[in-house]
Formats: sequence, structure tokens, C-alpha cells
Amino acid sequence: MSKDAHRILIRPLLTEKMTHLKEQQNKVCFLVDPQSNKIEIKQAAEEVLKVKIDSVNIINTKGKRKRLGRYEGKRSDLKKAILTLKKGEKLELFEGV
Repeated sequence: MSKDAHRILIRPLLTEKMTHLKEQQNKVCFLVDPQSNKIEIKQAAEEVLKVKIDSVNIINTKGKRKRLGRYEGKRSDLKKAILTLKKGEKLELFEGV
């Protein structure tokens, strides 16, 4: 693998929607490196998390423009990956959280 696996998976996303997806459909969500593709994300997740991944879905979100007085800024763009775990796989990282 060309990139370091820990640089591809930045951090997990723990929101209400992602918690619901994990419980109902066995999916987990991560913020990932914007230059990574589905194949690299799948390999990195299997290496770091020690689980088998069935599929990877990617969401690119543009950062919002925000104002503070007369100054305008922009939040950073994000790339999220929703990983579907294979049947029977569990991610111990989130169990009991």
C-alpha cells in the first residue's frame, strides 16, 4: 500500500445517524484523507480495524461559508467514508460506547 493506513483513516464519525446505521445495518463512518480512493480506504480499514469490509461508500462535502462581522471564512471540505462490514463482523472499537 502506498500510503500509511493511519493517515487515510483520520477519525470515526460518531453522530446519531451513524450510530443508527451501525445498529441497524452494520455500517461505520470515518473521516478520510481527501486524496484517497475506495480501494485504499478498504485496505486501510481492514488493516487497522482487523475486520472484513463488504463495501465502501464515499461522501464529499463542501465546506460552508461563514461570516464573523465583516470577515468571511470557509470551513474545510470533508470526505466521509461509510464502511459496510461483512455479515457476522463486529467492530469492537464502538461496542459499549
